[in-house]
Amino acid sequence: MAYSPAQRILIVGAGELGTAMLEGLVIHHKSDSVITVLLRTSTVDSVDADKLRANAYLYSLGAKLTAGDIVQDSEGHLASIFRDYDTVIVCSGFGFPPGTQLRVTRAVLRAGVKRYFPWQWGIDYDAVGAGSAQDLFDEQLEVRKLLRAQSDVDWVVVSTGLFVSFLFVSEFGPVDLKARTVRALGSWNTQLSVTTPRDIGRVAAEIVYEPRSINRQVVFTAGDTVSYGDVADLVTKRFGGQWKRELWDMHTLEQRLKDNPDDGMIKYQNVFGVGSGVAWDMTNTVNVQRGMKMQTVEEYLRGMKDGI
Repeated sequence: MAYSPAQRILIVGAGELGTAMLEGLVIHHKSDSVITVLLRTSTVDSVDADKLRANAYLYSLGAKLTAGDIVQDSEGHLASIFRDYDTVIVCSGFGFPPGTQLRVTRAVLRAGVKRYFPWQWGIDYDAVGAGSAQDLFDEQLEVRKLLRAQSDVDWVVVSTGLFVSFLFVSEFGPVDLKARTVRALGSWNTQLSVTTPRDIGRVAAEIVYEPRSINRQVVFTAGDTVSYGDVADLVTKRFGGQWKRELWDMHTLEQRLKDNPDDGMIKYQNVFGVGSGVAWDMTNTVNVQRGMKMQTVEEYLRGMKDGI
């Protein structure tokens, strides 16, 4: 399916991923495309200094801003917004109320846009399956069912694995910089794929402007596929000194979830401990197949400050 470089593109959200998406689209292809970013009215009209700076940066990249709220606006209202665009890319969704992404997807289908990139920038939910420890993932499967059940709107799901930075969120577990502790979820050999938001934006832009045979499917990208043992070795090499190593095997993770059934982070730990659908061979990624250089975990570590 061919797409003109002159597209009307809507990016939903301008957080870390949304901003990286805009940068990727702008850098990839100097064209007549018109790129708009959907933000809450309170953000578009804000006089807060930080939000003014953030909005000014979006403007500096050539983006337009439009107001909308994927949580509060009705499905019909969202459809009326989406209808003005050829491509809708959802970059907002983490921590949103259950059902949000299903409502957004229904609105996209109702609007009849040409192509849709849903909020699925993560693991392979098909491989994880329904009823996993992280119940929020079931909604992602329902989104896929909606998309596969229709033929009017082209769609692309880009599985990115974990954001590299999330490895270093102490509450998640694998690397606790302050405590100088590295951990394995499940086992030291369990693997996971990771990508930076900047590289996600680059790969998405490549697919937007050069889809070739990519349509109505799930594709994969990754800056690196590593084991928890690899991560521990790389962290130790980068920062030196003594590091404590802890194994949180599945028995430990399952007990933690039993004791804290509503803890979202422990739910994530259990999914990544099982290891199904969270890692893929680099040769199967869009970036390797198209010769795109991505940032590895080792390279990411080099960019981190000393003196942790």
